[in-house]
Amino acid sequence: MKKALITGASRGIGRAIAEDLGKDHHIYAGASKDASGIVSALPSAEPFEADLTDTDAILEAASKIEELDVLVLAAGVMDGGPLEELTDDKWREMMEVNLFAPVTLTRALLPALRRSSGLIITINSGAGFHGIAENSAYCASKFALRGFTEALAQEEAGKVRVTSLHPGRTDTDMLAGSNDQPKMAADEVAKAARLAVDAGPGAVVEFLRVRPAFTS
Repeated sequence: MKKALITGASRGIGRAIAEDLGKDHHIYAGASKDASGIVSALPSAEPFEADLTDTDAILEAASKIEELDVLVLAAGVMDGGPLEELTDDKWREMMEVNLFAPVTLTRALLPALRRSSGLIITINSGAGFHGIAENSAYCASKFALRGFTEALAQEEAGKVRVTSLHPGRTDTDMLAGSNDQPKMAADEVAKAARLAVDAGPGAVVEFLRVRPAFTS
């Protein structure tokens, strides 16, 4: 059975992807504290628990993984507000979780992914393409993640497949306070991730942008 690590697997898009890939993959279920809920819901899974603002914790958890076929970087945080209200601590948290943690984890797991000719999927956002008022820190982190992903795809061409997945508004707790409509179900984003997984190993889906369908 192939093995997949999904960060942010305890909720939202990450959980939906873990549930879908869990049908035919062993899942390392990433969570900052307690992954027991998603682990118990899957046929073959184990926790990958690490504080994504702590580099040493990330590396310690990653060191236990020797074989890996798919890495899905789905964990993310968003804290909005006017620039003058976004403290340095808020900026650091978003950059650490949304950018630095994916970089650290990818670097640590590249040897295993190269051995399996594996796949990396970064879960980005529409905010990785255009600025959004009162979301300067989140947008900055997602723009940077897109640049990292595109550069990584070029570096690893022929060794590891890399997909940049950009969901639009999704009905998760991250957007629970938003009145913007329509929103997609997280399951719809998971279907897009599955497209990238099933395309391999001789083909790569380099980029996917998934948006809510507008209905009358």
